[in-house]
Amino acid sequence: MESEDVVLALAALAQSTRLEVFRLLVKHEPEGLAAGDIARALAVPQNTMSSHLSVLSRARLVSAERSGRSIVYRAELSQFRAVMLFMLRDCCEGRPEVCAPLIEDLAPCCLPKPRKKAHV
Repeated sequence: MESEDVVLALAALAQSTRLEVFRLLVKHEPEGLAAGDIARALAVPQNTMSSHLSVLSRARLVSAERSGRSIVYRAELSQFRAVMLFMLRDCCEGRPEVCAPLIEDLAPCCLPKPRKKAHV
């Protein structure tokens, strides 16, 4: 990943509405949300939301797909992952002890949920 791509992604997320859009789309993975639904959920006018979605799309943090009369947006988690990995690898400079506390903080929130046992 190039530094320019990371800057573009971080700049896109450095605005509160766009950050909320991305977070909302992550919660609705993998099905995504229609642009109008995103605008309503965040109480943002549709033309303003269109601008925000365009910025996130240029940063490759969201993708769009036409579904009938709607455009459904999805979070591009692989791009977000690449940005985060770039930041971690760059800041650690080969010293895992620098990033180990961050990784430990992330682990509890990212563990798979335990499966419920079936009653026999």
